[in-house]
Amino acid sequence: MKLYIKYMVSLRCKMMVKDILDHLNIKFRSISLGEVDLLRSASASQLELIGTALKKSGLELMDDKKSILIQSIKNIIIEMVHYEDQLPKTKFSVYLSQKLQYNYTYLANLFSETEGITIEHFIIIHKIEKVKELIIYDELNFSEIAFQLNYSSVQHLSRQFKKVTGLTPSFFKSLKDKKRVNLENLGE
Repeated sequence: MKLYIKYMVSLRCKMMVKDILDHLNIKFRSISLGEVDLLRSASASQLELIGTALKKSGLELMDDKKSILIQSIKNIIIEMVHYEDQLPKTKFSVYLSQKLQYNYTYLANLFSETEGITIEHFIIIHKIEKVKELIIYDELNFSEIAFQLNYSSVQHLSRQFKKVTGLTPSFFKSLKDKKRVNLENLGE
């Protein structure tokens, strides 16, 4: 049985869900962003206990197919941008369609209607947040960051960074108090 969990967008969230399931003695095969694969079907009372515990942690169970699909889109983007070493070289529309087995136009329209922003904008804000993280770590130069995040050039990265943050990457790097946004709050 699969459970779909809203707002589960970080490794910390995965740990919280694991702790909740362990505490409730509910066995699972796997936990990934936004999704838990249980070993056995959960009873209605178990689902209620899980739902209550998740709400206390700021998460919630989902059962609506469209909500599950929207959360799946978000989770794929978050996983791809924040947790993969290299972004896919294919167009993201193709990548997303293949992962979810839906037509990209349908996914894009559903996402825009529900979230009020386009998938592309959601990707951009996550990429810029990743750029901030990489700047703060100070292990890569701007060319390497641009390459890692599939920007065509440092200038393209800089234009997008400035459009989203109002700052150039260089100016952001010079700030003493660099502000990042929690993944849970991005795009909301």
